[in-house]
Amino acid sequence: MANMSFLQDTTARVYVAGHRGMVGAAVLRALDAAGLTQVVTRSSAELDLRDQAAVNAFFDAERPDYVVLAAARVGGIVANDSYPADFLYDNLAIESNVIHAAYRVGVTKLLFLGSTCIYPKLAPQPMPEDALLTGPLEPTNQWYAVAKIAGIKLCQAYRRQHGCDFISAMPTNLYGPGDNYDLETSHVVPAMLRKMHAAKLAGESSVSLWGTGTPRREFLHVDDLADALLFLMDVYSGESPVNVGVGEDLTIRELAEMVRRVVGFDGELAFDPSMPDGTPRKLVDTRMINGLGWRARIPLEAGLEQAYRWFVGHVASGARGV
Repeated sequence: MANMSFLQDTTARVYVAGHRGMVGAAVLRALDAAGLTQVVTRSSAELDLRDQAAVNAFFDAERPDYVVLAAARVGGIVANDSYPADFLYDNLAIESNVIHAAYRVGVTKLLFLGSTCIYPKLAPQPMPEDALLTGPLEPTNQWYAVAKIAGIKLCQAYRRQHGCDFISAMPTNLYGPGDNYDLETSHVVPAMLRKMHAAKLAGESSVSLWGTGTPRREFLHVDDLADALLFLMDVYSGESPVNVGVGEDLTIRELAEMVRRVVGFDGELAFDPSMPDGTPRKLVDTRMINGLGWRARIPLEAGLEQAYRWFVGHVASGARGV
């Protein structure tokens, strides 16, 4: 069942679904660096992955050998809470259509990209792969989590019933080039980078940050994730989803201090304990992927420096008030 020569098969056609997102773009960079140049992409305007007939026609015409399924409807807590039907339906439709079409045309291998939000709200820390479905989900993102769990189960089902080499990877918190810097919807790293950059330019004496600064979080550079995904496509063939993370965490306050150094902001960090902290700790157990021979390579501070350069060059230069 396993195909062990993905990285050597430079003539293979690789379809990257979601290539305009942060993860998909990183996968394209990694494929190019690895010499896999027969890459197939479609924007959402060109191919609506929720449209089964359109997806089937695309697979019939393109016949990809490999698929990296990084396309999804994503968003933060507010978006998940406001549009539960969209998050559940759109993600179920995308993964169902792509996974079934890949089976139908005989794709050699497919990798489905999940999220660590699949794990129970009170999962043990670090979170092992076998914690899946052992407890209730975090209510604020349950719609997205249920859809991602269904994607994992679809890959397992097609593997069991049809012998398909379909695998799943679960990345931890991501950051890097192509991140979302909208303060209304962004995650913690881009929000901190943007806030401190704006405060530095305005000469402000302090920056207000949510919570107490005590929760612990783990952050993986998106280029490390892309490297891990290609690695798994090359060497892994199993039913279990595979966590992808750094295996180390730090407090939000420590992260803020690091971002302050990277940005060059010399003001105070004012944590607001009246705002929510979220889960006290969120760390993935990386023993499975480490045991296969992969480890993250980009140190957090160096990765933050790269992310900040990207932000300054691509976002701040064209945004007012930043």
